[in-house]
Amino acid sequence: MPVFDPSSLIWIVAAVATCGVILRPWRVPEYVWAVSAAVLLTVSGLISPHTALGAVAEGTDVYLFLIGMMVLAELARREGLFDWLAMYAVQHAKGSGQRMFDLVFVVGTLVTVFLSNDATAVVLTPAVYAACKAARAEPLPYLFVCAFIANAASFVLPISNPANLVVFGSQMPPLLDWLRQFTLPSLAAIGLTYLMLRLVQRKQIRQPLATVIDVRPLSSAARLSALGIALTGAVLLTASALDWQLGLPTFCAGLATAALIHLFERRNPLPLLKGVAWGVLPLVAGLFVLVEAVAQTGLIDRLAHGLAELARHSEVQASWSAGLISALAGNLMNNLPTGLIAGSIGHIVELPAPTTAALLIGVDLGPNLSITGSLATLLWLVAIRREGEHVGALDFLRVGVLVMPPALIGALALLHV
Repeated sequence: MPVFDPSSLIWIVAAVATCGVILRPWRVPEYVWAVSAAVLLTVSGLISPHTALGAVAEGTDVYLFLIGMMVLAELARREGLFDWLAMYAVQHAKGSGQRMFDLVFVVGTLVTVFLSNDATAVVLTPAVYAACKAARAEPLPYLFVCAFIANAASFVLPISNPANLVVFGSQMPPLLDWLRQFTLPSLAAIGLTYLMLRLVQRKQIRQPLATVIDVRPLSSAARLSALGIALTGAVLLTASALDWQLGLPTFCAGLATAALIHLFERRNPLPLLKGVAWGVLPLVAGLFVLVEAVAQTGLIDRLAHGLAELARHSEVQASWSAGLISALAGNLMNNLPTGLIAGSIGHIVELPAPTTAALLIGVDLGPNLSITGSLATLLWLVAIRREGEHVGALDFLRVGVLVMPPALIGALALLHV
């Protein structure tokens, strides 16, 4: 009799891979753990090659979306667009740390809504750090804004977080339905995140800032980058309104913007492509395979039917349970695999719209409790470490435990209004 049955082996492999993705022992990249686990599951026969390839193929729209967004974000970074926005915010703060806090929050919200939360974490964070140094301000209060708004504003639109594509997949609601469902919860999440962050950081942001800031004019390439981002947002809003998948439009818009700028400037595009974090793609593909393997153990099926049964008795109770459980799971094992599981639940059973929305809110907003809760926060952590700043898990938790719960409760409470 074997010591471990196949289900137990799948859970062991999935647990080790998830820990590797979150903790990065020996500084091994996240995607190596996810891909290695997917290969191990396939080679060992715990999941068939056909099933594994099918799981990878399910993520096609997500891969295209990520490529387009990462190209746009890297383009904006290289051309200095986000640096200009951050320095502009410092200039208009007029020596007030509180005004600068507000401006960074607004810019972070807009970047998250229209360019995705990963762009806020990867691109805006270094720009805010540079702006803080120029203003001779303590960076952490403003860097925390980047981390928390990246998740709090990530369900305003379908394009605001790749996890939205993962949770809904081909069942993505039309844009008007999305706005009807998520506008009030998003306003609650953003507003309460702002209020709690201002309260927590009130002493630090009272310090006066430098008032003389040198803001360089935007280059022509940076202006084209801004135009490309604006047009991409318009294209995605149109695609969402027409109930089209978002991956291909994002991919085409990103590559078209990059091609136009490099042709206009007569530059080699290879440096731009080398700067893109391509490791995110195999990471997502590996996680798709892991979740498919976990689904074979039957646990996701039991969760799905349990939630559906609860929804039949009380939609409100089901929504609160879905939101709180997905938020807790995101903090324990990162929101990307949690989003994949939430998406699987939606394919297994038909849930009321508010319950599915609550799952998404938990996946998107819940990770603001811990430093390893979301891919965006992990990317933010890498970005601030490059600048010489360090935030430990306990430091982040001290802020997150005050900021996240009110925002989550407020967002879930407004789902049934």
